[in-house]
Amino acid sequence: MSAQIISGKEVSAQVRERLKKDVAQMKTQDPNFRPGLVVLQVGDRDDSNLYISMKLKAAAEIGINATHLRLPKTATEDEVLHSIMEVNENSAIHGLIVQLPLDSIHKIDTEKVTNVVAPEKDVDGLTCINAGKLSRGDLGDCFIPCTPNGCMELIRQTGVSVAGKRAVVIGRSKIVGAPMHDLLLWNHATVTTCHSKTADLAAEVGRADILVVGIGKAEMVKGDWVKKGAVVIDCGINHIPDETRPSGKRVVGDVHYSSVKEQAGFITPVPGGVGPMTVAMLMQNTVLSAKRFLESHQPGKWSITYTKLILQKPVPSDIVISRSCVPKPIDRLAMEVGLLSDELELYGKTKAKVQLDIISRLRAQPDGKYVVVTGITPTPLGEGKSTTTIGLVQALGAHMKLNVFACVRQPSQGPTFGIKGGAAGGGYSQVIPMEEFNLHLTGDIHAITAANNLVAAAIDARLFHEATQTDKALYNRLVPLSGGQRTFSPIQINRLKRLGIEKTDPTTLTEEEITRFARLDMDPDSITWHRVLDTNDRFLRKITIGQSPTEKGHTREAQFSITVASEIMAVLALTSSLKDMRQRLAKMVVATSRSGQPITTEDLGVSGALTVLMRDAIKPNLMQTLEGTPVFVHAGPFANIAHGNSSVLADKIALKLVGPEGFVVTEAGFGADIGMEKFFNIKCRYSGLRPHVVVLVATVRALKMHGGGPTVSDCTVYWGCAPGLPLLFLFLLEPVCKGCSNMRKQVENARHFGVPVVVAVNAFKTDTESELDLICTLAKEVGAFDAVRCSHWAEGGAGAVALGQAVQRASEAPSDFKFLYDVELPIADKIRIIAQKIYGADDIELLPDAQHKVELYTKQGFGNLPICMAKTHLSLSHEADKKGVPTGFVLPIRDIRASVGAGFLYPLVGTMPTIPGLPTRPCFYDIDLDPETEQVNGLF
Repeated sequence: MSAQIISGKEVSAQVRERLKKDVAQMKTQDPNFRPGLVVLQVGDRDDSNLYISMKLKAAAEIGINATHLRLPKTATEDEVLHSIMEVNENSAIHGLIVQLPLDSIHKIDTEKVTNVVAPEKDVDGLTCINAGKLSRGDLGDCFIPCTPNGCMELIRQTGVSVAGKRAVVIGRSKIVGAPMHDLLLWNHATVTTCHSKTADLAAEVGRADILVVGIGKAEMVKGDWVKKGAVVIDCGINHIPDETRPSGKRVVGDVHYSSVKEQAGFITPVPGGVGPMTVAMLMQNTVLSAKRFLESHQPGKWSITYTKLILQKPVPSDIVISRSCVPKPIDRLAMEVGLLSDELELYGKTKAKVQLDIISRLRAQPDGKYVVVTGITPTPLGEGKSTTTIGLVQALGAHMKLNVFACVRQPSQGPTFGIKGGAAGGGYSQVIPMEEFNLHLTGDIHAITAANNLVAAAIDARLFHEATQTDKALYNRLVPLSGGQRTFSPIQINRLKRLGIEKTDPTTLTEEEITRFARLDMDPDSITWHRVLDTNDRFLRKITIGQSPTEKGHTREAQFSITVASEIMAVLALTSSLKDMRQRLAKMVVATSRSGQPITTEDLGVSGALTVLMRDAIKPNLMQTLEGTPVFVHAGPFANIAHGNSSVLADKIALKLVGPEGFVVTEAGFGADIGMEKFFNIKCRYSGLRPHVVVLVATVRALKMHGGGPTVSDCTVYWGCAPGLPLLFLFLLEPVCKGCSNMRKQVENARHFGVPVVVAVNAFKTDTESELDLICTLAKEVGAFDAVRCSHWAEGGAGAVALGQAVQRASEAPSDFKFLYDVELPIADKIRIIAQKIYGADDIELLPDAQHKVELYTKQGFGNLPICMAKTHLSLSHEADKKGVPTGFVLPIRDIRASVGAGFLYPLVGTMPTIPGLPTRPCFYDIDLDPETEQVNGLF
């Protein structure tokens, strides 16, 4: 009786159908996901081209995104290795095949090339790592070479159990024979491998229940060698002469098919047996790799380790604590929270930038819970919002085992070297390393400084050139001859279109069109763009520029701001993509023309260059807390003349990474009347994100001050306290009780937006139990969802667990988020709503400059922008010394400025310096570098 034929075509078709369903199932998990395969070929061999076309066709049928990467015959070994490493780093590729042989004119070490393929993408199963795992029996943790895997699938189709059978493999190649031996062995067969040196090969074959032949010799195994009823798998492909065929030859295997068929129980034909299975198993391995990738990179499925704190009493300085904790390598943290290697740009071992491509990858994933940390009206020393933010995320992550990200602003170096010090948190609730956090980080602020000052240089250069040239000369220099022709740049064509001039040939403009195009005609008195520097320098608040003789007397008064006050910083914080940033940078208004038209950076021709300078700054920076939870540090706009919040991009990425049960905690600058109001009305309006909880930070010392106790400066004089030390007035409850009026008002302000409020009482060691209890009780009485005391400064995340639990409960409570005003209202009405509802003012007063700007901006089409109030953060009113909850006041609006690119108008309430000055004894007195250890000393 003839053997039953095992058709590789039929079995491979079944495999492909199953794989199609697997790919479809993966797309239900992530609609944007598709398995990716790269076939790398060197040279142009016909046989290789045929095999590759078969693989690409099978991949397309299954739904695998397959790419043929062809290198020329001139490719060197280094070029091949470089191409492989690029594919290794591409997270969209799950399988990589190096098509052998490598057809290059140069000598290439095939073994070296094969082993550079990442083991997790080695769908051919040829790397030493995969081969080693197979030989050890780790079948579930490796890729099995495709031909042996296909053979095993064909054997399974026979219904013959491998376990306990005697198997013989003829051939010991790395691609077929050796892995086939291991595969049969770990499926519990008793295996003999035969080769060219085997004595009495026929006798060995005759004992085989299962025979796999891959020796490369045509029809070598004869029928009388084979045991009756054996399973015979023929892996050979050979050509022998056949005059009956048009080609003069035919394909046969290593087995003499006609004679063996009469002895065997099952046999594979050649062709149509093992061949189709090899391609099918290649596809199976690719889909398996994609499944593994999808499983290990599920958003919200973190495998994170936390750093255990060793608390000391008394609490050491911030820098000592920061150095006592060894941070995790940042690439490891990135992997723990679901970032891919090609989504990361490392800046040393403790910080990295994250590519914006991740937004597309995670687009379909649900967001986590969104929490904003704000505060009562603070003292000049601050009430610990940053410390509370970090303490809360350490509690939620390291102690409550929830996925959590902190998103915080990058600090300016001005305060770091001035009076306030750094902004990395404090005590045992810090972002680390604190010196890297507080100094240059990854250079984002320097990029903003460069971009901002390029605009300033462009403004004054344009004023100078327009003042010293005729229209024709100006035009000829703006559109210079090159190769005998004048050509508009793309940015100049954009300007022509805005002017209504639909021409692209510079020679066709009329004289009137040339004048309109070439002259911006800026009114120097209308220029609102300042130069910036990330240093506190009071003597740059008002300067005269252009005093060199080369500027021909074209001087004007100007001023500097600190870099974080630049509109470019606000643009960075509010942008949603690189394209959006380009558009926002182009819309920034720097002045007004004498005819009343807004002049933008696009008109100056500089917006494209700004985008180039900002292309790296747009990527969020990844760092970590003392307890190993992830932190995005990105953007740091001023909280008075700008909106005082970290970037929208960082928040959006973090919300996807934490998953629906996770938390993202961000901080809004200054008190709730400033940073929180802008967070809701500006940041959330542009981001489309909806917060779940407000955490309002309060301290006993600040509430006592609001209740009539001494101010910080008074306390310093009368009690000998220095900034950073406890304020020693205050052991009575009456000032606390009175001061809680400010807390009540800020709770009310948060509830205007329909979001639950949790009050976090940041405890100091000088606070009494009765004071802390009183604040918690009163907070709940005035509408807070909950109020808890926190000791995270001294205890890290353990000291904020109660706060974390309260936040988790509040996030599940009903909320009804809403904006405070409709942006389509008139400018004055929007300002009035904020003044009355948030500050408690009776009304507003528009002073003459402000009234003029209302009319100008309305006419220019900017009247529908949100409002970003620029006022003191030390009082709910415009007067810094009015504590508690001032009443009966009218809010004076001195002027209004436009940050059109960022997307808001900012009314100026009183005098608002935009570059701080240095005190008598700045922090820099204490800062130095140890030349032996290269450690920074003196930061706090």
